[in-house]
Amino acid sequence: MNKSPKRRFITGFDGLRTLGVIGVIMYHLNPNVFSGGYLGVPIFFLISGYLITDHFFNTVDYGGSFSLSNFYVKRIKRLYPGMLFVLLASSAYIVMFLKGLLYHLDQIFVTNVLNVYNWWQIFNGQSYFERFANNESPFTHLWTLSIEGQFYIIWPILLILFSKYNVKKSRIFGFSMIVSIASAIWMAILFKPGVDPSRIYYGTDTRLFSILLGCGLALVWPAEKLKSGLKGNDKLKLNLVGLLSFGLMLLMIFTIKDSDPFLYRGGMFIFSVTTCVFIAVVAHPDSFWNGILSNRVFHYIGTRSYGLYLYQFPVMIFFESRFKNVADHPILYPVIEVLLIVLITEFSFRFVEQPLAHAKWSDVKNFFRVSSSMQRIIALVIALISITGCYSVVKAVGAPKPNVNHSQLATKITKNEKANKAKKQQAIDNLKKSKQQKNVTGKMSSADYTRYKKAAKSHPVNTEFEKYGLSQIDLQRLKDVPLTAVGDSVMADGSDNFLKLFDDKKVIVDAAVSRQLDASLDILQQYKSQGVLAPNVMIGLGTNGPINMDQVNQIMKLVGPKRHVYWINVHVPTRPWEKTVNGVLSQATKKYKNLTVIDWNHYSQGHQDWFYDDDVHPNPDGSMYYTSFVAKEILKSLDKK
Repeated sequence: MNKSPKRRFITGFDGLRTLGVIGVIMYHLNPNVFSGGYLGVPIFFLISGYLITDHFFNTVDYGGSFSLSNFYVKRIKRLYPGMLFVLLASSAYIVMFLKGLLYHLDQIFVTNVLNVYNWWQIFNGQSYFERFANNESPFTHLWTLSIEGQFYIIWPILLILFSKYNVKKSRIFGFSMIVSIASAIWMAILFKPGVDPSRIYYGTDTRLFSILLGCGLALVWPAEKLKSGLKGNDKLKLNLVGLLSFGLMLLMIFTIKDSDPFLYRGGMFIFSVTTCVFIAVVAHPDSFWNGILSNRVFHYIGTRSYGLYLYQFPVMIFFESRFKNVADHPILYPVIEVLLIVLITEFSFRFVEQPLAHAKWSDVKNFFRVSSSMQRIIALVIALISITGCYSVVKAVGAPKPNVNHSQLATKITKNEKANKAKKQQAIDNLKKSKQQKNVTGKMSSADYTRYKKAAKSHPVNTEFEKYGLSQIDLQRLKDVPLTAVGDSVMADGSDNFLKLFDDKKVIVDAAVSRQLDASLDILQQYKSQGVLAPNVMIGLGTNGPINMDQVNQIMKLVGPKRHVYWINVHVPTRPWEKTVNGVLSQATKKYKNLTVIDWNHYSQGHQDWFYDDDVHPNPDGSMYYTSFVAKEILKSLDKK
């Protein structure tokens, strides 16, 4: 007679789930504080890998039979009600209020149901880090569910095969570790500094290491076989290991930015190993960490962590589409968003996820046969949301690509990047050939003024910029200003105008979508090493995330005191870091005499008509104002010297 498998519920895992989901939510709300909050995802992956593997061998080791069909049914009942409801509820909102997001909605729905959404995102060029140009999807975060879904489908089958052919646990552990390390190495190989890392952020192949580390832990540290009764020193050592691992986890969550090359070159793997160690400590019955992470608050959040994760991003996207002045309310708006997330999650948990997770067919048939008026109202609300969501998904089939500002912006940036690539290389080649760049970093001489005045009359250039405040003499003079520019998508949007205003045969404009400040260090160092870094350096970074004084110091040290830096501050009213970025830059001007901040934020105030719908990227007319203003400020700064 088979023994019944022992089950041990580790209450401290609710605390770990709480840490994970709070980290992710805070990262999305304010990456300035929780710069590494996205590391909450590996926590979920590790717990899943540990629990599924532990459950399998707990069943098999005690003589039980692992039912693959029962496992799949339980997973579906546990995960699909919440996932389907967030898809349908968000789709219902989209068809009523944001019809521009109908494009691809049917594909998003189907690929989520089939657990391949992360690969759809990769093949369709969806960025996790750029939410301005063409990626406003409220479903971006659901890539994690697809990876977990793929794991739930494949891993139990592998375990059954391993068990059938009597493969030793030590070999299964070795297999898990080899594949895990290979996955981490593959992530490091694919990472390219300065390039949007979404491919490796979404990829199953590059994120598998976290899950497999959890699987490996279950093989050598099974929860049901851990015994209490450790002696004083051993218990102290266990808890000390817990303290050190937990401390390192928190340090990484608060410090490692999503753009940090270290993250993709071993940092995320180190975090996963550290979390794996902490999970091992929490799982032990003699660990006081299990008690610390076991309380009513953590239990409440932990049991609802799945729903909180599901609903957080749609709430943020939909809320911020209505209230765009996020930078003006850095505390109030996040508080409102968190309250909305909690309320919607609680509704879903009580009336969708829990009822369907434990439902039988008879319960489904009787779902709308409810007695109380409140139950009828709730059932009606759920039905209306679901029906509207289904209508939205069907309506999305064959929906044309929206002819809106975001697609126009994406098209323009792509066009500019392609055109600029050849010009940038030509400029580099020209600068290498010339022995020394003309050092136009000071006030215009009378001789230069006479020359520019004569040229303005005989060969006027860029006359379309004259109505934006640039005189023909200014336009002639700009052609002689040496410049190296590094920026993000805002600069990429205006790069065509910059290359008109300055001499595109000798000026480098290096701008890319999603670029963070850290990436600019390698870029500037490369130009400096090649001997093509101009006496004037223009930086347009800070749109995609906060910056700090240490980063500015690194830039200024690299550029050196003999070059002048022109830093364009940011107009990002839809993000909480706008004031942080601009405040740091303002502070930096007091420290560095060779730093001029071009106050685009102030200049563009009250001119919403200059921007696309995202209120961040200048539209065609706004781009003329943007580039002309920057050019005027550079000339004004030169005249002060």
